[in-house]
Amino acid sequence: MIIILYLAVAVIAIAFAVLVYFLSQTLSAAQKTMEDVASTLEDVQEQMKGLTEETTELLHRTNGLAVDLQKKSNSLNSVFDAVEGFGQSLGTINTSVKRVSASIENKGMEQSDKVARTVQWGRAAIDLFNRWQNARKTNQ
Repeated sequence: MIIILYLAVAVIAIAFAVLVYFLSQTLSAAQKTMEDVASTLEDVQEQMKGLTEETTELLHRTNGLAVDLQKKSNSLNSVFDAVEGFGQSLGTINTSVKRVSASIENKGMEQSDKVARTVQWGRAAIDLFNRWQNARKTNQ
């Protein structure tokens, strides 16, 4: 019975040794993985640092462009004001041309009535003259 006890203790000792060996292997692999993760994190930190610097520089450039764009926009305001004034002037000229056209049309209508009366009087005068000549020829 003692032999069984020694055998059991020996099996337990061997099992414990195997367990310690595999546990050592697992911890070694975990340590290597942690080192790889630490290395990767360092690389990521360096990249983030570079990205932060580039982003800051880009933000400064963008702000500069915004300021420049604002200045140019302000300088164009006078041009737009001038164009607006020009448009109003054209509107005034257009209104004046319409008034003049309407006035000319009205005067033309009045004059055409006068011309029509003059033509009628002229025809009447020619007709009277022709009758007078015919009457004179017949009397001679």
